[in-house]
Amino acid sequence: MLSRLAESLYWIGRYIERADDTARIVDSYVHRMVEDPFNDEDATCRSLYSILGIEFEEDETLTTPNTLQQIVYDAENPNSIAGSLSGAFENARRSRDFISSEMWVALNSTRNRLPQMENTARRLGPSQYLLYVRERAALLAGLTDATLSHDDGWHFLVLGRSIERIDMTARLLRGRVLSEDNAPDWLAFLRACGAMEAFMRSTSEIHDANGVAAFLLLDRLFPRSVLFSLNLTDRCLYEIQPSSQRIATADVARQSLAGARGRLEFIDSTELLAQLPELLEMLEETCVSINNAVTDRFFRHEDFVLWSREGGL
Repeated sequence: MLSRLAESLYWIGRYIERADDTARIVDSYVHRMVEDPFNDEDATCRSLYSILGIEFEEDETLTTPNTLQQIVYDAENPNSIAGSLSGAFENARRSRDFISSEMWVALNSTRNRLPQMENTARRLGPSQYLLYVRERAALLAGLTDATLSHDDGWHFLVLGRSIERIDMTARLLRGRVLSEDNAPDWLAFLRACGAMEAFMRSTSEIHDANGVAAFLLLDRLFPRSVLFSLNLTDRCLYEIQPSSQRIATADVARQSLAGARGRLEFIDSTELLAQLPELLEMLEETCVSINNAVTDRFFRHEDFVLWSREGGL
């Protein structure tokens, strides 16, 4: 398929997942600030910025309204919720002939309704806005799986979604490790990942921090866990360009992924918390490596070549 089309589909998957995961993360932090009257607002906002990789001035006092404006409502910021959905829309417009009409209508109506939802959120709080984004992201994910042929285009879209999910789950856990005093508790993190019921069905130790971290990282059956997403990413990479050669050529993306997956599969889950900071840093580096390798291999952009006159003039 065309390189530009594959790239657009890849970024549709990444942007929709980014909007969904950002809404989940922000919602968990907003609930913490609302429920705890003694919560340090500035420190909590700084923790949220750190998770999402957003720079801020060290001497600046951060407030909830300003933080929400930058992370949630700012359509010019590609890392905000509104900016991510706008980016998904622009990429869908470029791949209009490939995606289904149901996907296009759902994404277009979602983007058009955001200003109305923002006005409501500014009056009544961000909860309804964040819930709306999560519901629409779920709708778009369902339409992607149900209305597209599962060919190379679908694999590129799911590939982008999976890489973004790994990165955002790692960021969420890193915020819990590095800013323990200002981060939501472990159960709030399960709710943010949509994993509360699945985790409670798998164990009776709902306050076991090591068990929560192990579930979000290592569970093979939960679709939002890191290991599940790594396995899905590998399947997508293989399907995009299967190898029939007896001696495989170098595949940088799958090599990076295999290293991370092997590390997780053979780790001692009972001692996960002690190794968590190192593991999360490794996962974030892996996501960057896979993204760069996929971009170099499938989305290569040629430099513009100037015509030269005969005789070197």
